[in-house]
Amino acid sequence: MNRNSKTVVALVGVVLTMGALAWAAVPFYNWFCSVTGFGGTTQVSTQAPDEVLDEVVRVRFDANVDKNLDWTFRPMQTRMDVRIGQNAMAYYEAVNNSDQTITGTASYNVAPDVSGYYFDKIQCFCFTEQTLKPGERVEMPVSFFVDPELVNDRDASWVRDITLSYTFHRTEPKQAALDAAPADNVN
Repeated sequence: MNRNSKTVVALVGVVLTMGALAWAAVPFYNWFCSVTGFGGTTQVSTQAPDEVLDEVVRVRFDANVDKNLDWTFRPMQTRMDVRIGQNAMAYYEAVNNSDQTITGTASYNVAPDVSGYYFDKIQCFCFTEQTLKPGERVEMPVSFFVDPELVNDRDASWVRDITLSYTFHRTEPKQAALDAAPADNVN
């Protein structure tokens, strides 16, 4: 193999490697954030811990709507004082202001970012799509707790104020997307 051929093979290898890494970047980043709480990504749990501390965290609630979604979305409480380890329930309200049925999905995070590793959700409207008919109003719960291990983390033990923030985005309903997909030709 001559020198030019080796260079071409090496460059093709570099391009393929870069393409593979770019393809894997988003799933890897999502996995990394969910494991570490990076960027304020919260955790998911099946139940609150048995240990409830006497220390209190103030949780503030924030709501935003993407400009392409004709919904009103707001927290039904602006803040809540919660004992660390205590299972708490908060509610958000969404109203479809349009004349058509719309599906939305909520993205979320907490601030400060370091609290993401210790903020656990048990139940949340953000786990599934929400479809609202024209003019429909719904109250959506989020069940959560702050892990008692927060007080043992030297980087996060100072956190006593956490903001839980959601942004609703318009999405294509999964079933509608499946119905719109071209059928496989089977002969």
